[in-house]
Amino acid sequence: MTRYAYDSGAGTLVATWGTGRGDVAETIAEVPGGEHGVELAAALASLARFQWRTYTHPATAAGDPDVENGEAWRRAEERNRFAKVEAALRTPNLPDDEGCMLVFYSPIEESAHHVGRVLHAIGDANLVDRVVNEVLTEQAAITAAELGDLAGRARQAVELTRPEISPVQVHAADTLLRANPLGTIDLFTELDPAAASVAAAHWLRAAATVAGEVTGLEPVDVVAEADDIEALQVETPTVVLERLSEGETPTQVVVDLIADAIAVSEGKVRDLDGIIEAAQEIEERDDDPDAWTDGYRICRLDPTRPAIDLLEDLLGAIRGCWLVYSEADTDATFESTVRTEADADTSRLQ
Repeated sequence: MTRYAYDSGAGTLVATWGTGRGDVAETIAEVPGGEHGVELAAALASLARFQWRTYTHPATAAGDPDVENGEAWRRAEERNRFAKVEAALRTPNLPDDEGCMLVFYSPIEESAHHVGRVLHAIGDANLVDRVVNEVLTEQAAITAAELGDLAGRARQAVELTRPEISPVQVHAADTLLRANPLGTIDLFTELDPAAASVAAAHWLRAAATVAGEVTGLEPVDVVAEADDIEALQVETPTVVLERLSEGETPTQVVVDLIADAIAVSEGKVRDLDGIIEAAQEIEERDDDPDAWTDGYRICRLDPTRPAIDLLEDLLGAIRGCWLVYSEADTDATFESTVRTEADADTSRLQ
């Protein structure tokens, strides 16, 4: 999400955001006096963080938004606060003569009022207009990202994880993988990583099937075989292949793995039964249980970057399939054979 800083040398407010290949920066406005420059930057960063949380935590990923006071309902209500932000920036709640002040429960709305109060303290109308324009630009970027358009400021979504899949982004990732089944950097810098992971899971299944056919291996065993050739992340791609072989779609598998990691990042647990089962298995072992405990992961993905972590693992596994295939005595090329297999059933990506 966009971060803000105060350049004390130039006396300006600066916005920076990631692109998947590094950060870019833009000067937003001069801050008269400079006394409140750092405070304004911090307040804007807080507002941006809460606004982008509506992207990474959409209402539709938490159930039925129409169920009043439920988690999905609260998320939807928070997303609706975008419409309240401009008014809060221009006319924020201020302490009355007795020092009392109305405070909102909504993190977005209250953060906007906080920015507004800093602007009020600075007292420059031109700065207010520039900050309002900046915040509205950020909101427009979030809206575009929700629709699968990651151009311009919305490009920063490539560094975030959204547990909701954009069909537009899946199609774009599928197109890139069809051009190069081993993947390219554009999957990380141009696309939503969760959607790219859906396409990558589909192409991994095709690659594992092709490698398995020329080696006599089951597709679910191909990545483990590749690990003997070159070190790879085996567990997560193998789980994905197992679940796909059982009839789940790439979208179902990706969304579930990401949801587990997001829950862990928030100190929550989705799969309590799985943890209990793992604990029982550890207790029943005759060897050192501490070694198994140290190696047990409460979720399969890095909770700080789950979608990107998954995409890395899946693309690494596709390369592993290529390694296994390359050792087989065959005249067919890996890429063309995988394309044929992947195109045999594209309905799973719908």
